[in-house]
Amino acid sequence: MQRRRRGVDVGLILLLSQVFQVGLENIPPVTLGTLALNVFLFLKPLKPLLKVCISVDQGYHQKDWQRLLLAPVHHADDWHLYFNMVSLLWKGIKLERKLGSVLFGYIIAVFSVLIGIVYMVLEFALAGLLNDPSYKMNCAVGFSGVLFALKVLNNHYHPGGTSNIMGIPVSSRYACWLELVAIHLCSPGTSFAGHLAGILVGLMYTLGPLKMLMKATAGGFSYFNDSARQRDYYSEYSRHPSYPYNTPGDYDMYTGGLTEEEQFERALRNSLHDRGFSTGSHSNERRPYGFWFPPEQLSEEEVRRQRLNRFDRW
Repeated sequence: MQRRRRGVDVGLILLLSQVFQVGLENIPPVTLGTLALNVFLFLKPLKPLLKVCISVDQGYHQKDWQRLLLAPVHHADDWHLYFNMVSLLWKGIKLERKLGSVLFGYIIAVFSVLIGIVYMVLEFALAGLLNDPSYKMNCAVGFSGVLFALKVLNNHYHPGGTSNIMGIPVSSRYACWLELVAIHLCSPGTSFAGHLAGILVGLMYTLGPLKMLMKATAGGFSYFNDSARQRDYYSEYSRHPSYPYNTPGDYDMYTGGLTEEEQFERALRNSLHDRGFSTGSHSNERRPYGFWFPPEQLSEEEVRRQRLNRFDRW
């Protein structure tokens, strides 16, 4: 397996253009770091592709386990890199904002290795079932297996909606399966087993025991608790120098101890309140957070004084 070079790396140029169009400040750190690592190793590969691709023969029989780490972050050519990284950009932004950077980075690291193992199991099974030892020699590189797993996670955490696969509207829940077949039919050189391994690992996380095993392996750190992750997510922005409000670490002072559903309901009511008739100067004030409590009822004297002040400004 040799890298396919065609002079100017148009795919790489388009990828960089896409990244700057989104804006570096809008890409979460783990997504940006993973993307940067793949681009760097495309420009400066650690080894030739034949030395990093993963197969049953090289990974299992030759005991070259480092390929489990190297194969996902190397790509065959610039278009291979482009399509994978644009997909990572979209999925990574949504999932990292949902899960938090630490958990998302943990998922990327575990999935990258585990998908390589599942890929070898699938190729070994195909070689036995079809009595064709050539499946053990199939060598794969690229991040697409991880992306199929992230697609399963994205559909799990953002349910509903439809995807358009080759002009066919499909429920997002089943889109990964149709995409698996469509890619294999349109590009026979792609690794069907590698993509299938990604889907299976994603299902192992969302429906199977993998999520619990990962949490147990992580030592039960409180960061992987949803409420702790939510507080850390918002406190990260409160510490940013460009954030206009120096908020303390207690997030409950802005939510009033409300759940996410209660916060959404209150925000909706407040939005309707803003569009209606409101007295006082509160309607033009910028609030430090989206969830606020209406002011207490003003006395007649206070209302009269505010009306006089308003006419004075005119």
